[in-house]
Amino acid sequence: MAGTFITLEGIDGCGKSTQIERLAEALKMSDAEVVWLREPGGTPISEKIRTLLLDPDNSEMCDECELLLYEASRAQLVREVIEPALARDATVICDRYFDSTYAYQHGGRGLQEQLVDTCNKLGSCGVVPSLTVVFDLDPTVALSRATTGGADRLEGEGLGFQQRIRAAYLHLAELEPKRVRVVDASGSPDEVFARFAMVLAEVAGVTIGGLGA
Repeated sequence: MAGTFITLEGIDGCGKSTQIERLAEALKMSDAEVVWLREPGGTPISEKIRTLLLDPDNSEMCDECELLLYEASRAQLVREVIEPALARDATVICDRYFDSTYAYQHGGRGLQEQLVDTCNKLGSCGVVPSLTVVFDLDPTVALSRATTGGADRLEGEGLGFQQRIRAAYLHLAELEPKRVRVVDASGSPDEVFARFAMVLAEVAGVTIGGLGA
């Protein structure tokens, strides 16, 4: 796992944040350094941008501004944290990365695919994950989970927005089957983690013990 970069993706409420926490706990049982991140965020600058992006009061934010803020947050995270971690052979796991921008800003917002791809290349500074796992769940179920305690600016866009995002994720998996794998996110956290562990073993040759069903 040394020097491996794994990202977890999915619509709001799919359970990926629970799964990345379980993965981090499992990986820390080994001697490897594990760097656990989230997007947007992960650095002081990036966390400030996150606040701007998710604040429901910023309803006037245009789609292009949203896209560029995500890329700015990502570029800072890559340069400040991800690149140095990979250079010292740490395992980096991140809750969202540039595939979220493809799914949300292209699929959800309808921005041109080529535009989003170009911005993603800039924002990622050319750093591509070794493996991306998309946790797939019925948007009706996922959105209900995500908004139980209230909705942020993106969750507040409603069910149709989440349905378009899910479709974009599934399309992405078809475009890049070697890097992007889809995991059924229905069922208990243990059941989902067991499926996730199977993907890690198959794609990355990594056996995760101690957690899961």
